[in-house]
Amino acid sequence: MNDAAVLSEEMAPPATGWAAALDLRYELRGERTVLARRRHHGPLCVQKSLHPEGPVCQSVIVHPPGGVVGGDELALSVEIGAGAHAQLTTPGATRWYRSTGATARQSIAVRVYERGVGEWLPQEAIVFDGAMADCEIRVDLAEGASWFGWDIFCLGRRAARERFEQGRLRQRLEVSRCGVPMWFERAILEAGTSRLAAMSGLRGQSVFGTLLASSTTISDELLSSCRALGTIRGEVGVTRLPGLLVARYVGDSTEMARNYFTAIWALARPALLGRAAVTPRIWST
Repeated sequence: MNDAAVLSEEMAPPATGWAAALDLRYELRGERTVLARRRHHGPLCVQKSLHPEGPVCQSVIVHPPGGVVGGDELALSVEIGAGAHAQLTTPGATRWYRSTGATARQSIAVRVYERGVGEWLPQEAIVFDGAMADCEIRVDLAEGASWFGWDIFCLGRRAARERFEQGRLRQRLEVSRCGVPMWFERAILEAGTSRLAAMSGLRGQSVFGTLLASSTTISDELLSSCRALGTIRGEVGVTRLPGLLVARYVGDSTEMARNYFTAIWALARPALLGRAAVTPRIWST
């Protein structure tokens, strides 16, 4: 199947927003993972599938309009077959634009089968002042499957000195193994509320993120090595739950958050998968 044609960034969405869906399945064929199924509807597509590490299939997910507006409905469904290893990333930041009232939604559903590996390594999401955004990620792991994933959010555009004074970000993050929940998190961040400034919330910071790495065993040595990492700006922390490594960032720099999570990933990937961390080239273009 040919890649979808890239739409012009200047193309305006319809009045009711874009409805876009992308359905992917990865399978192990021989010693290499391939993108065996790719179906899409609307402006959401795989720009290219690469094999920078040989066996691993890396896909760059693109939303050609260049941003998400009120009324948009984006759905990504991913299946990773037994023994397959798929890595998904994005070519740049996702922009959630100001809304006139309608909510924009993005849902990601991932199923990883026995001995499979899934990686979700997107660049940051910038939530403009006035945006109404709903983001959901659900990951279902089979016995022996592994998962690496992170999300980084920036409330307002710091470079433009814009603060998040109107709007809402609603976030839902679930990871389960064999149907048993391992991580369940829900957050509703209303602009202008005390939760954004509270010590139990974002402490007045504009950037926050979560990294989750799931594997059958997470050693004391790996946990100690990850806890020894720091960042120049922002607060960080790492903890371990049964079969799950969790890292957090809160601060004022998406670059620091991404660098911190990349450093965690560089330690955890070889420890959990026996494979060195190879940074996607798309991040440097």
